[in-house]
Amino acid sequence: MRIFHIHSSGVQELTALPAQMPAQGFLWIACARPAFQARLAEIQGGLQALIGLQLVDLHVSDLLNAQLPSHYDYTSQYDLLVFRRLATVQGDAAPPEQLVTAAPAPPAVAAEPDNNPNAPVKRSGPPVLRRIDTSPVGFAVFDQLLLTVHPTDCAVRDAYATRLLAATPANGNGNGNSNGPNATASHAAAHGNAHAGPGMGEGRSSPISGSRLPTSPADLMLRVVNQMVDGYLDLRRELTRQLDHWQTELLKPRARYVNWTSLLEARLSLHQLDEICEDQRTAVQDWIDALETWPLPETPTGLRELDLLKVRSRDVLEHIERVVHHVRRLEQSTETAVQMHFSVQSNRTNDIMRTLTALTAVFLPLNLIAGIFGMNFEFIPLVHKADGFWWAMSAMAVIALALVALFWRKRYLARTGS
Repeated sequence: MRIFHIHSSGVQELTALPAQMPAQGFLWIACARPAFQARLAEIQGGLQALIGLQLVDLHVSDLLNAQLPSHYDYTSQYDLLVFRRLATVQGDAAPPEQLVTAAPAPPAVAAEPDNNPNAPVKRSGPPVLRRIDTSPVGFAVFDQLLLTVHPTDCAVRDAYATRLLAATPANGNGNGNSNGPNATASHAAAHGNAHAGPGMGEGRSSPISGSRLPTSPADLMLRVVNQMVDGYLDLRRELTRQLDHWQTELLKPRARYVNWTSLLEARLSLHQLDEICEDQRTAVQDWIDALETWPLPETPTGLRELDLLKVRSRDVLEHIERVVHHVRRLEQSTETAVQMHFSVQSNRTNDIMRTLTALTAVFLPLNLIAGIFGMNFEFIPLVHKADGFWWAMSAMAVIALALVALFWRKRYLARTGS
C-alpha cells in the first residue's frame, strides 16, 4: 500500500496513514487488491479517523471482485468507479492468474490462490490477445481523499506515482542528496515540514506549478483512468500487425489456411474487448452525468476547477470512444478477411469448374466422332480406307484446336486470380 499527500506545493509519499487530514491538499491511498483485503479493517478505521466515513459493504465487495465489469456508483458522501483496464504484460506485471501468458510470476510477487473465485478468467487466442489483462481498478472518490484498489503489482499505479514524484523536484539537504519516496516522519520533522502529521514522510516536496499536479481526488482519478486508456495505444499497433498478418495469410491463393482456431479465438477475444470498452464508456458517461448534478462552487476558483474536471472527463470519454471504434474496426477487419478468404476460395473453385467445363466441351465432339466410327455398321465412310484413321484423327485435332482457341479468346481458360 502506498500513501501520497498531494498539495499545491508538491507531492509527498507517506510511510503510514496520518492520524488526521493534512491542512492542505488531499490524500491518495493506493493499494493492491490482496493488500486491501488483508488490511480492510485498518483501511476502514483510517477512513473513519481521517474523514469520518467508511466504505459501504457492497462497495467493498465491488472493490474486491476481480470479475466485476466497469461501472459507476455513488452515495451522498463519495463516488465509486470500477474501471477495467486494457493492459499487457509489458505494461502491467499482473499476477499469473490474471494473465494467460505462460511467463512465471516473479518470486517477490505473492500470487493469489488458483482457487480464488474472484480470479479473472484466462483469455484465449493468439499471444498478443492472451497478454491482455482486463482486471478492474477501483476508485473511491471522497472530497479530500482518493482510495484506489489495483491488481497485484499494478504498474499503472507505480508509473503514475513515479510521474507525480518526478514532476516535483527533490529538496536538497545541503550535500546534493534528495529524499526518497519512503522517507520517515522523523526525517520530515527534521526538515520542518509544516504539513507532516503522524506517519508522514518528507518524500519529494518543493514548489511546483499547480497546473501540473492534480487539484482534487476526482482530478487524480481521471488522470489515472486516462493513462490506463492511453495504454491501449501500445497494444493497438501489435494487434493491427497480427491481424494484418492473418489477412495476408488468408488471401494467399496458393496456400491453405489452417490456423482457424486462433482466428476464431481472436474474433471472440475482440468481441469481449468490445464489451469491456462499452462498459468503460458507460461508466465514464455515468460519471459525467453525475458531475452535472454537483452543486456549483461559490468561488471562481472552485467553479474553474469544476469546469476543468468536466473537460477532463469528456476527454477521457473521447479516448475511450476511440478505443471502442478501433476494437470494432479490428473485429470488422477480421470478419472481412474471413469473408474475403471464402470469396477467394469460391472464385478459385469457379475457375477450376470453368476450366473443367471447357475441357469437357473440347472433348465432347471428339467423343462424338469416336462414337460414330465405333458403331457396328457394315458401311461407314472412311472405315475401310487405308487413310481413314488419319482423316478422323486430323478432324478431331482441328476441332479440338478450334475449340481451345475459341475458349482461350473468350477467356474461359484464363485464371482470374494469381
